[in-house]
Amino acid sequence: MNQNPPSASKSRFFRVWIRDISISVVASFLIVTFLYQPVRVEGTSMQPGLRDQDRLFIDKFFFRFEKIDRDDVVVFRYPRDPEKSYIKRIIALPGDSILIDRGRVFVNNHPLSEPYVPPRYRDTRSMPEMVIPDGEYFVMGDHRSISSDSRDFGPVPRDLIYGKAEFIYWPADNMGVVH
Repeated sequence: MNQNPPSASKSRFFRVWIRDISISVVASFLIVTFLYQPVRVEGTSMQPGLRDQDRLFIDKFFFRFEKIDRDDVVVFRYPRDPEKSYIKRIIALPGDSILIDRGRVFVNNHPLSEPYVPPRYRDTRSMPEMVIPDGEYFVMGDHRSISSDSRDFGPVPRDLIYGKAEFIYWPADNMGVVH
């Protein structure tokens, strides 16, 4: 009968434990660096869907190879201060014309259906028609009456957009896919 002495068992246990923890740390680092990143929402401009202090994952990797679509919720570097990040919804794509008349958004001369903006979050701001330049996107917050967005700072260049909001993981009562 061949048994390991107790000290050899403890030593093997710690080596395996350290190996497993190291692999987990490296895998987590690679996932967060290249695939998904946890972020925290700061502010209320995306209510009711995203609330202040919600925690969510953004897709950083696959998003680079997909086209950006209208209604995507994206995270980008603020054009006036790239040290800050904003989260907003894509409203108009490159080449689209956009007009806002007393809060009503028209894209390519058609009223935009916006079920994500409850009536109490609408505003009455207007904006003259503009065509979105190539490589840029018009973004707006869902809480229109308090959102600082493309109506204030203009369309956002594609190279400032670095992720798409995918999944809210905290708090539990708001957990789910971002719509």
